[in-house]
Amino acid sequence: MVFGVPLAEVAYLAAAVVLAGIVTGVLAGLFGIGGGAIIVPVLYEVFRIFGVPEEVRMQLCIGTSLAIIAPTTIRSYLTHRAKGLVLWEVLRGWALASVVGVALGAAIAAYAPPGVFKAAFALIASAIAFKLLLGRESWRLGSGLPRRPAVMAAYGIGIGLAASLMGVSGGSLAAIVLTLYGKPIHNAVATSAALGVPIAIAGGIGYVVAGLRYEALLPPFSVGFVSLLGVAVMAPISSLFAPYGARLAHALPKRRLEIALGLFLLAAALRFVISILPAIGGAAGQ
Repeated sequence: MVFGVPLAEVAYLAAAVVLAGIVTGVLAGLFGIGGGAIIVPVLYEVFRIFGVPEEVRMQLCIGTSLAIIAPTTIRSYLTHRAKGLVLWEVLRGWALASVVGVALGAAIAAYAPPGVFKAAFALIASAIAFKLLLGRESWRLGSGLPRRPAVMAAYGIGIGLAASLMGVSGGSLAAIVLTLYGKPIHNAVATSAALGVPIAIAGGIGYVVAGLRYEALLPPFSVGFVSLLGVAVMAPISSLFAPYGARLAHALPKRRLEIALGLFLLAAALRFVISILPAIGGAAGQ
């Protein structure tokens, strides 16, 4: 028994976490994402099995995810930077604004109920899945990115806020925006990976601070809304495999993987929607 959980179940969950770490690293490099869209659902089931209270479970998943993907996004960014594909003017326009968005998300984490984060995950994941599954190369918001700094800052804040509420680096969101404005996919992926670095670092720190007031409810080896055990297991694995995904991004057609990721996101979104339905029904019945 480990913390009251049978050893066989712990071994199964550990294997799932290790596999998720591998997939996370590959996807981080392949799509310019940090892999939080995979980490959060996996950790949610792990923390549920280990009896983490519902009122802090989702926040703990998100904070841990952001801490895990920080080294992964750094390695992914360095690999893409070596190929000279990062759009530095976009990064300068979004980086600081995205950190502001992350700070807003962390502030929300300190006070909002878990249903807010489940709903945010479901909504954002569904939007990303829709673009992956049904999006076309011809979809455009414009022939070039907006020139007004205020508009670019708004995009940065929105990406940072969404990333902070969902537990991702924001890479997939940034890549969608860039491709909708006509940027080549390889530049979009590389720039998204770069933007994920400040988002993940700021997000991890923000969730540590946000969770300090809930220490009594959090499991052992947690610092705020970050599980050090989760980070210790998944971060090295995902970081190790990130460069392989980055190399694949420049060598393979990604349509089948886009479909697989889109279907996974829809399944994860449905899982969280189902989990908040009882709360919605109870509130409606009062």
